[in-house]
Amino acid sequence: MRIYDIIRKKRDKEELSKEEIEFFVDRYSKGEIPDYQASALLMAIYLNKMNKQETAYLTEAMMNSGEVIDLSKINGIKVDKHSTGGVGDKTTITLAPLMAACGVPVAKMSGRGLGHTGGTLDKLESIPGFSIEMTPEKFIKSVNDLKIAVCGQTASIAVADKKMYALRDVTATVDNISLIAASIMCKKLASGADAIVLDVKTGDGAFMKTLDNSFALAQEMVEIGTAMNRETIGIISDMDEPLGYAIGNSLEVIEAIEALKGRGPKDFMALCETLGAYMLVSSKIATNYEDGVRRIKEALESGSALEKLKEFVTNQGGNPMIAEDYSLFPQASHIVEIKSEKTGYIDKIEAEAIGVSAMVLGAGRETKEDELDLSAGIILKKKVGDFVNEGDTLAVMYFNREEKFEDAKRRFMNAYIITEEKAEPKKLIYGVVTKDGIEKF
Repeated sequence: MRIYDIIRKKRDKEELSKEEIEFFVDRYSKGEIPDYQASALLMAIYLNKMNKQETAYLTEAMMNSGEVIDLSKINGIKVDKHSTGGVGDKTTITLAPLMAACGVPVAKMSGRGLGHTGGTLDKLESIPGFSIEMTPEKFIKSVNDLKIAVCGQTASIAVADKKMYALRDVTATVDNISLIAASIMCKKLASGADAIVLDVKTGDGAFMKTLDNSFALAQEMVEIGTAMNRETIGIISDMDEPLGYAIGNSLEVIEAIEALKGRGPKDFMALCETLGAYMLVSSKIATNYEDGVRRIKEALESGSALEKLKEFVTNQGGNPMIAEDYSLFPQASHIVEIKSEKTGYIDKIEAEAIGVSAMVLGAGRETKEDELDLSAGIILKKKVGDFVNEGDTLAVMYFNREEKFEDAKRRFMNAYIITEEKAEPKKLIYGVVTKDGIEKF
């Protein structure tokens, strides 16, 4: 078998076999296929697409290119949640303790963020003392004892994916549904969960900008998970404006804690309720979606979800007092209100531009080497549909890097579109994808 023949076959729009895909993934991950040939094959895939069978083969080969985690020593049905990413998406920090309080074993391996804000690990590390380093033994014991542990993703998971993604990033071959689906699912499947709930974002601040593409990506991932004997559900949720009000690592953790106290922003609470209910159904703890919602409300109202957060933080070396005293988080030296320059209704908030504004302040990374400012970020005061007078506060910026403020402010102001007419409210949840098909709301 030669890589040249595999490239030519895909160039000519032919279907690749399981053996050909496994050959490519194995040899490329070992460094036996040069980047220029791998780039040629990825471009052929990008242009000529892969069918569902090829995508499943690619996912499985990438999953098997590294370590596949065995979570069989953890009691119960392990359900993982994955978000395709967005602005202000702190869902895991609320959902993990909430699910654990409802009895779902949460064994989560997360990554760091490259872009608008940090990833889940970066956000958790804004909690003083919190450690994401855990031995496999402690990880398993923590989930069995407390029902919750979150650690850093081992570098040995899906080795081929890291190498291929870096190449796709510099060869303009990222934006292909088969390649995106395989990249996400190979890591989720290698992480050992029994069931997977996917939060597929759609809109301005999402990877997928259109509803059709978001449903197509969800369907592709659900089919991959189903083929690998994992119950997989995809939820399509809105990311045309930031989720909640907080953007930035410690600011998002505070908002996630407020949600566990039942005081989170309406859109964020609704998303957590939706994702959580499906996680409870997948774990067989809830009999149906409505039962899942009821259990979530009980865990919030009783305070058991907040107590679970404190247990989780304590177990991983963090200070549980952060749940009551937000001054324990990293503090920004500059706090500046951003005022509206117009009177009218907020018609649109370009989520991606808000995310970039927060990144400029220090909340995110442009390159892997960038150091995060865990105190930096933005708290929105007005969202789509709200009326503002000229001079009203649109948001508050938190930062330490004074030289970055004007650039961040300019980007922020350009992201707010204010008109005379009130905008129609958008849906938060657009639909659900299961192995039985698509249900649009």
